[in-house]
Amino acid sequence: MQRTTAFERGRPPARTVSQALAASRPAVFWLDGLDRTAHPALVGGREADLVIVGGGYAGLWTAIRAKERDPSRDVVLLEAHEVGWAASGRNGGFCEASLTHGEENGRQRWPDELDQLDRLGRENLAGIEDTIRRYGMDVEFERTGQLSVAVEPHQLAWIEAEDGFLDQAAVRAEVNSPTYLGGLWSRDDAALVNPGRLALELARVASELGVVIHEHSEVRAIGGGGPVTVTTARGWVKARSVALATNVFPSLLRRNRLLTVPVYDYAIVTEPLDADQLASIGWRNRQGLADLANQFHYYRLTADNRILFGGYDAVYHYGGRVRPGYEERPATYRRLAEHFFVTFPQLDGLRFSHRWAGTIDTCTRFCAFYGLARGGRVAYAAGFTGLGVGATRFAADVMLDLLAGEETERTSLRMVRERPLPFPPEPAASLGIAVTKWSLDRADHTEGRRNAVLRSLDALGLGFDS
Repeated sequence: MQRTTAFERGRPPARTVSQALAASRPAVFWLDGLDRTAHPALVGGREADLVIVGGGYAGLWTAIRAKERDPSRDVVLLEAHEVGWAASGRNGGFCEASLTHGEENGRQRWPDELDQLDRLGRENLAGIEDTIRRYGMDVEFERTGQLSVAVEPHQLAWIEAEDGFLDQAAVRAEVNSPTYLGGLWSRDDAALVNPGRLALELARVASELGVVIHEHSEVRAIGGGGPVTVTTARGWVKARSVALATNVFPSLLRRNRLLTVPVYDYAIVTEPLDADQLASIGWRNRQGLADLANQFHYYRLTADNRILFGGYDAVYHYGGRVRPGYEERPATYRRLAEHFFVTFPQLDGLRFSHRWAGTIDTCTRFCAFYGLARGGRVAYAAGFTGLGVGATRFAADVMLDLLAGEETERTSLRMVRERPLPFPPEPAASLGIAVTKWSLDRADHTEGRRNAVLRSLDALGLGFDS
């Protein structure tokens, strides 16, 4: 029997939603008005010890960790557009300890390694916090933990036995929403950051350590039988080794082309809340929040007390296309605004200032995969599936270990040594993703029951997640 969900009950009037979105701008809040340091494009040829392709978190962490390991190493980073302009500057700023996209995903895939992976994840998060403090990085880091909230009765059974469980009264005392039936507060395993500031501060630190950054230098090809030559439109770099951190964009390695698909994620952010509005929702501990549905929402307070509200829709375009035009999706922004006011009806009249989208590099195991190519001279990491803010630093160390030929605790993990199953080529990819999304939505409407499609994908280790 199909049931209506919490977000389909008590929808706000259409006028409320239209007025709230009327003044919003199609701009990324985190990147709006940031004071950037420009890095010149690569022109001509040069040599280096290490070339990093990609100026997001994975590439920038690799640059920093490479120089921390060996300050004399000559490191060049090439970015197709500007540092942090893609997923690294557009996400919600949830910096989690998990390297496996949550405990359940890790338990299903690598049960024998889960305790070790959890420890490594916590050590990685501590390393991020230490780096931020050591280099004086202004990134609005807050070690708030994360609150997962049940908004349907069947979701309570998933969390009631866990440490940190909050019943309805306790969770509403933390954050006051009529949709909350219970919650799970993971106090130590998550933090919040300003994603745009984090990207620019990582670039600052990398530059101060001696990394040469070139923006507007899209890599067209990598080749060479000995040293690897990385070629852009106006120049080239010959290097001993290369680290590929191209996230959602088509891999420069053909073997990885079907291992990720780009999925569009959308977010809106409000104007700053005043004291009365803040008092009406509580949220004194400023946790990051997410509900427990398959099609879930994530939300958080910013440093100036706005609310970022995103998620739910996950949109794939035929052929894995990534285009600026896909970022403006009025129906999705209206849906998010509706769900926002269902969550916080006491904030009726609040307006949104920004709306934007970004792409997530989704893989079939929902967390990053790693590997080597070109005789061990090229390393790669991709497939973070929306949890890359923290995991990219771990990925940087994995890639550097692999390039050094070192057998470390990281490189000996099955999670690191195994590759995910590929997505099928088109048109099967579009059809499969559409059917899976429909099945996930149906599960949200049938008390979490997974149909034959989802059960089959679970058995195969192949799936799709919002």
